[in-house]
Amino acid sequence: MKYFEGEELTPAKEKALMPWPEQSWISFFRIRTRSLEIMTPLPLRFVMSKPESVRLEPNAVLASRPMRPAKGRLRGFAVLAVARREGFTPYAMTFRYGQRHSLEIDAARRVAAAHRVEKHVVVDIDLRQWGGSALTADVAVPKDRDVEHPSAEIPVTYVPARNTIFLSFALAWAETLNAQAIFIGVNALDSSGYPDCRPEYIAAFEQMANLATRAGVEGTQRLKIHAPLQHLSKADIVRLGAELGVDFSITTSCYDPAADGRACGHCDACQLRLRGFAEAGSVDPIAYAVGS
Repeated sequence: MKYFEGEELTPAKEKALMPWPEQSWISFFRIRTRSLEIMTPLPLRFVMSKPESVRLEPNAVLASRPMRPAKGRLRGFAVLAVARREGFTPYAMTFRYGQRHSLEIDAARRVAAAHRVEKHVVVDIDLRQWGGSALTADVAVPKDRDVEHPSAEIPVTYVPARNTIFLSFALAWAETLNAQAIFIGVNALDSSGYPDCRPEYIAAFEQMANLATRAGVEGTQRLKIHAPLQHLSKADIVRLGAELGVDFSITTSCYDPAADGRACGHCDACQLRLRGFAEAGSVDPIAYAVGS
């Protein structure tokens, strides 16, 4: 049984919800009456006392590295806007994982504040302990690669198992919130060949997620991993963001920015971003280093 945002809760509908069948468990919702607003992880039967109407907004955890849904990355901000449009109340998660710079964290906070997320957490994980990537070790970030015709080799900017680590943290938080969705800004078209951006990977993680938690086993939560940008070109993402009112000037994408925060303009992330804006007929509003 499903109830949608803005739907009136009539006595007949309330009766239909009692007793509460296990398979109809509504996860974590914001409950609004004319004079009351409650946030609760409990099923509605424990908190309702025949309000004249309720508005139900499912929660979503936005999983991302420091510049997506709570990152300041271009795709992440767009994903956050999509989640809002679809009626989710977002909880944003950002990771300080030992990456080359902290600009992502600062941008993530700006993005989270701009979209007034319900809660934004910054999780500390030190992936520098084993490195294995130009983003977490003393390895040069590749510049001026041919992003139009990328090689089949996965570039050194790939961080081993990063999305698996991030999604696992998001899964744990989602279970404590009784959230029913995780949004992530992965993209299969401009992922530089990263294996954890593929559709089959997202599908496999979602299947695993519903086998790995108490909520999944007990049937009180069916988690969905949303990757709404997965098959969009960078230009399409720019257009979508513009349509949803995304302020791209507070985002960043660069793997190796200058000390003053300006993007390098030469790493894969910068090249793909610039190409996306150009193909969308727009101008990228962020600053780039002189000569980029």
